[in-house]
Amino acid sequence: MTEYEQMWQELGVDLEKHDRLLRGLAVLIRKHHKKQKNRPVNMDYFDSVLDDPHGHRVKEMVEHRKQGGIVVGSYCIFIPEDLVLAVGGQHVGLCAGSNFAEQDAEYYLPRNTCPLIKASFGFKVSKACPYTQISDLIVGETTCDGKKKMFEELVHHHQTYLIEVPQKKNERSREFFTSEFLEFKTFLENLSGKRVTADNLQQSIELVEGKFKALQRLFNCRKADPAPVSGLDALTVVQLGMQDEVKRFTDQINLLCDELEKRIAEGVGVTQKGALRVLIAGSPMSFPNWRLHSIVEKSGGVVVCEESCIGTRLFSNLCDGLGETVEDKIRSLADRHMGINCACFTPNQERVDDVLRLAREFQVDGVIHYALQFCHPYNNEAGKIKRALREENIPLLEIQTDYGDGDGQLGLRVETFLQLLKENRSEENE
Repeated sequence: MTEYEQMWQELGVDLEKHDRLLRGLAVLIRKHHKKQKNRPVNMDYFDSVLDDPHGHRVKEMVEHRKQGGIVVGSYCIFIPEDLVLAVGGQHVGLCAGSNFAEQDAEYYLPRNTCPLIKASFGFKVSKACPYTQISDLIVGETTCDGKKKMFEELVHHHQTYLIEVPQKKNERSREFFTSEFLEFKTFLENLSGKRVTADNLQQSIELVEGKFKALQRLFNCRKADPAPVSGLDALTVVQLGMQDEVKRFTDQINLLCDELEKRIAEGVGVTQKGALRVLIAGSPMSFPNWRLHSIVEKSGGVVVCEESCIGTRLFSNLCDGLGETVEDKIRSLADRHMGINCACFTPNQERVDDVLRLAREFQVDGVIHYALQFCHPYNNEAGKIKRALREENIPLLEIQTDYGDGDGQLGLRVETFLQLLKENRSEENE
């Protein structure tokens, strides 16, 4: 038994299932990542993380716990990582982008449940994910009814805490959300035995927002033509940031951006100049959900932006006017998170405006609205996105899919859409 296998076993991981998971992941990496051409050299770090998904980083967390620290897992960007860091904890985004544990989840949950919810729950009950097993606490949120009910079941399998997310964006909701974060702070203090102070919370916010600024820089590089990095690689970088140590991850993104900015100055890209540019909007694409990006880029297009929780929703907002006290800073955190234009909000015109703005800023030829099956918030919002894009004469492809492996029908639809974009561009140039 290797060092890592012993570590996984001590965490309660089902080694047989975990071995199958790693083998399947290796196949996906070879299929999607390894065949790309002209990739940035500084993607090497992120490739090394992909090749060792549950080894070095999990070991760091084991050592962290031995030193008295806590590990907090979550599935959503509404969970304030800053507060976890302020009590000396480590935060990890948990696995939710594969159908690997679907059958394990369906023993407890209805089959017609969103694939992301089934994956979130399935990786816990299957004991296939070391990140879930090492978490002292899993923090949930009320971004949809399916998740709320899943967390009610999860409490029987893992220590779970629930943050209620408001449904409207008004002053009353902001006050309520601030109170939710204050209660979460107290819970973390009791769990960790450490207090949140104005100083350590300030440092944590600066650390997290340093990561956000690096991601803003990465996405700004993607505005260039030719694109200096593939959409698939950019998506994977953001996904890996949900699990990596914050400062190291931020440094590595900035190194990547240094290279991308040099590529832009020299006119070097992963595609030819003028490649069809696509914005993907909608449901989160959790690790290792790479299929749609891979299909678009193998078909000759390039994904230049994601309006997603694994995209612009994650990092676009920063705290403003932090104030002096812990309470003031937590109020700023609540305001920052209220700026996330998730489909859980109503009426949510802000998200429609975001899609239109990003389409203009990234000079896209078309938009793909991606929604998981039974993901009712994003499936329902597809209609208003469609109307808004039609008024702006921006082509749209609506996709509703699951975590299945088949590319056939999806590939045909993407290829047809790209052909339409090509024809539209030809007409505009005549």
